[in-house]
Amino acid sequence: MRLVPVLVAIAAAAVLATVAGSARGAEAAFQRTVVVSGLSSPLDIASTRTDPRRLYVVEQRGTIRVLDRGKLRKGFFLDVRKLVVSGGEQGLLGLAFDPKYASNRFVYVDYTDTNGDTRVVRYKTNGTRAIPSTARILLRIDQPYANHNGGDLVFGPDGGLYVGTGDGGSGGDPENRAQNMQTLLGKMLRLDVRKPGSAPTIVALGLRNPWRYSFDRATGDLYIGDVGQGDVEEIDVTPKSQKGLLNYGWDVYEGSRQFEDKAPGPGTLVFPVYQYTHDNGGCSVVGGYVYRGKAAASERGRYILGDYCSGVITTLRMAGGKATAVRLEPFTIANLSSFGEDAAGELYATSLDGTLYRLS
Repeated sequence: MRLVPVLVAIAAAAVLATVAGSARGAEAAFQRTVVVSGLSSPLDIASTRTDPRRLYVVEQRGTIRVLDRGKLRKGFFLDVRKLVVSGGEQGLLGLAFDPKYASNRFVYVDYTDTNGDTRVVRYKTNGTRAIPSTARILLRIDQPYANHNGGDLVFGPDGGLYVGTGDGGSGGDPENRAQNMQTLLGKMLRLDVRKPGSAPTIVALGLRNPWRYSFDRATGDLYIGDVGQGDVEEIDVTPKSQKGLLNYGWDVYEGSRQFEDKAPGPGTLVFPVYQYTHDNGGCSVVGGYVYRGKAAASERGRYILGDYCSGVITTLRMAGGKATAVRLEPFTIANLSSFGEDAAGELYATSLDGTLYRLS
């Protein structure tokens, strides 16, 4: 993710103009509605079925806000500003609630600490706020550069906490970390949170900077938005039935294009199901969710994604292992930073400008 504000109106208009025919006449399934504004660089949205009327919004500076029944609550659910370096691609980057949150009250956050290194930390809450004294670091990863920190945290259908890491930063993966199994950078990791202190398992390699990924709550399939280098943005989909070590290709491939002339590392090579170039103003993909809500029943099963630079929102369906029915939605979101879903599966999006949107 490239967290630098840009002007997107001209670029977005160009993208929409080139494919206007594909969206014209289609049902406008998703509409953009402002829920709240005035947030501080929101980067993530989380929810828990324990508190179905609440949304938790992660702010890059190191704070988490709570929306209760659509109203922004005073104070913070968590405030770790003293522990976090923020700016560019650094900050408080991800939040996940334990699947057993109703009984254990555990939450997990991913941030870059004051040295710029990745920390995945568990907190216990009192149901209203996280308790600072309960902090326990579950994962430490030194970062050689300030960019490509990943930062998303998602629980999988197997109960494991999935941590997507970037390749360490700079450009072009200069130290070839993404294809190197001796480093945790450029990987999809699985943490067994039932065994604090246990080493993470590498379940996939070959990621450049996975900016938002999710498991389809109906099928368990994993969807990853992986930010490209300079030409291609990609969406990777791994079925729940896929077993064994996976390799998403970077930096041998950028999308499906050869990037470096070398052999890939271990694992089953996975190519994107959907990709787009930077030709029309896009520059940084934001992965989303497969819609499983009720507000737009005809659109269930559509996956939503967007681009930070162009603000263009795209949806598609997976069929037979391929992306089908690709459609541009009839709105853009400037400085799009993340998607999220509530306990009922309804979709939301955030802009770095400080706005939280409902997509319905």
